[in-house]
Amino acid sequence: MLLARVIGTLVATIKTKSHENYKILAIKPIDLSGNFIGDTLIALDTAQAGIGDCVLIMQEGNSIRSIMNDEEGAVDAMIVGIVDFIKVDGEQRELTVSYNRD
Repeated sequence: MLLARVIGTLVATIKTKSHENYKILAIKPIDLSGNFIGDTLIALDTAQAGIGDCVLIMQEGNSIRSIMNDEEGAVDAMIVGIVDFIKVDGEQRELTVSYNRD
């Protein structure tokens, strides 16, 4: 699992059958301070996330296929939750992030 920020929405006029009932979002991983790290990813959304939301990402294929109830589903990343805040060493942190999408 990893934390990410939703940075965009993807629109597909044709989707594979396993993707038909899901919104597709562009996400960028973040660290525990809310800073962007890593490359942009594409994820299916199960949490009704929107642009700017901090989300929890699952990247384990069998678990994703189980959530989708589709043994043939081909998905690399799935949004499984929206994160309001985190606690690090007992300290609550709001995950604010700069929207510099470099």
